[in-house]
Amino acid sequence: MIMTLTGSNSFSLKAELNHRVAEFVKTHGDMALERLDGEEAEFTRITEALQSLPFLATNKLVLLRTPGANKQFAEKFEKLLPTIAETTDVIIVEPKLDKRTQYFKTLKKETEFKEFNELDGPQLARWLVESAKERGGSLSLGDANYLVERVGTNQLTLHNELSKLLNYDPSITRQTIDLLTEPSPQSTIFELLDAAFAGRTKHAIELYEEQRKLKVEPIQIIAMLAWQLHTMAIIKAAGDRSPEDIAREAKLNPYVVRKNLPLVKRLTLSEFKDLVARVLELDIKLKSQSIDADDALQHLLLTITT
Repeated sequence: MIMTLTGSNSFSLKAELNHRVAEFVKTHGDMALERLDGEEAEFTRITEALQSLPFLATNKLVLLRTPGANKQFAEKFEKLLPTIAETTDVIIVEPKLDKRTQYFKTLKKETEFKEFNELDGPQLARWLVESAKERGGSLSLGDANYLVERVGTNQLTLHNELSKLLNYDPSITRQTIDLLTEPSPQSTIFELLDAAFAGRTKHAIELYEEQRKLKVEPIQIIAMLAWQLHTMAIIKAAGDRSPEDIAREAKLNPYVVRKNLPLVKRLTLSEFKDLVARVLELDIKLKSQSIDADDALQHLLLTITT
């Protein structure tokens, strides 16, 4: 078996890798496992590991992390394949691959190729529901969606939050989610902008004040606003392209794209450019002048649509 694990979803990739390694070690023992880092190991060392017979075991597993970083390996991999011992299993971990290269094409064609992409919001919600069930708990799909909205789309963060919630009470509810989790800064900034654009200025100011009570400094809030506007700018420039196409080309989570679409559609291109200019101007003033940052930011939120 020669397997390739790739993709931006580091959580799922790592879970698959750990499962495969654990299954092999369970059968053949630790001594039959060899790990090599492609950025450090010489080509001759990698070749030796792949071609040599197992020692004190019937089979061995060679785990290669980013061997494509070794230029010689990437160039000679196709010719190296037939020389790999039949008693040797290989797992190649390449989180980032250039799909234009012959190396990628060979991995895709000649190995058991598994690509792990980021999950969008609905997929993450379904995964949370299934994970809770597998671990003896319960979580409704609606509350799973609420958890994703609250803490963000990072799968490792969601996994950790789910563990915390299950340890507190296997029957997860929205009340326990509110009790035990904190909204991610990005989620809060999205809500803040959404409220401001919708004219719900009171709620926008309340969200701002919540961030300040959590010791989030104005300069940090500006930085998160800039990140949000950057994402919105990408979506605005993409025109009528689908959220999936935008996410793939811009390397954004599809859920983030779909979540921002309603905000983007509320603004004309001229209005959006004006907003970006106002945020940039405020950022410069905060860094170069002695002004009341809280007053300036709240004024921006109160006049964001004017």
